[in-house]
Amino acid sequence: MVRIVTDSCSDITPKMAEQFGLTVIPLNVHFGEKVYRDNIDLNTEGFYQKLTRSKILPTTSIPSPAVFTDTLNKLAKETKEILVITLSRKFSPVYDVVSRSKEVLKSKCNIEVVDSQVGIGGQLILAVSAALMATAEATLEEIATWVTNAIPRTHVLMTFDTLEYLRKGGRIGKAQAFLGDLLKVNPILGIKKGEAFPITRVRSRARAVDFLVNFVKNFKKIDALVIEDGATTNELGKLAQRLQGLVPDEHFYRSKVSPVVGTHVGPHVLSVSVLEGE
Repeated sequence: MVRIVTDSCSDITPKMAEQFGLTVIPLNVHFGEKVYRDNIDLNTEGFYQKLTRSKILPTTSIPSPAVFTDTLNKLAKETKEILVITLSRKFSPVYDVVSRSKEVLKSKCNIEVVDSQVGIGGQLILAVSAALMATAEATLEEIATWVTNAIPRTHVLMTFDTLEYLRKGGRIGKAQAFLGDLLKVNPILGIKKGEAFPITRVRSRARAVDFLVNFVKNFKKIDALVIEDGATTNELGKLAQRLQGLVPDEHFYRSKVSPVVGTHVGPHVLSVSVLEGE
């Protein structure tokens, strides 16, 4: 059976990884000199508590190339086919590092690497869908082709109460357009073709949530839906209620924005990710 690998910016929880047979390679969060592996040494709840209390902004990094190579090498002892779905290479060098590991192990295993061109819930949808195909005994070529073709149908929107985390972390991208009016706005960003882009900004959190809800409801057909928060669980519950019934329960996923991504968006992030139906 094809094994599916992704990185922790997919926001796949340990429970999901076990449920779908996924391998998740954790990226790193640094608070000063202390390094935490995403969702292993530091879970999401603990991270957001530290983030709000810390006087310095944490930084992020990817693990050494050896970590990727070792992970794939272990899987190569169990299977001859591996698909790796990574965070957008415009956000991180994960894709390039895994591609080098692929070359090292090409004599042992057939490995394909796909740049998701998204992250968080969009990456989650692609990885989980790939795992379900693997369980149904689809081939590596079939799964890789499906994922590649599904990327244009994968849409990610997020809102938060400040762009300061993105600005300080150097991941502001095209959202620079919003920097002139940081106060009292709730920016709404999308992720497409590998980078974040500004959509709009509204003057209240309630309007921002309405925008996310209307965005999802405007799709004629939805194959999968992911909703996520950072440290606003009550808000996520209310959002789930408003979106209930738009997609079968088994394809409606709830998750937390992981520490590595949370470093750049802050604790009040709220996100929706849609796999648009064909």
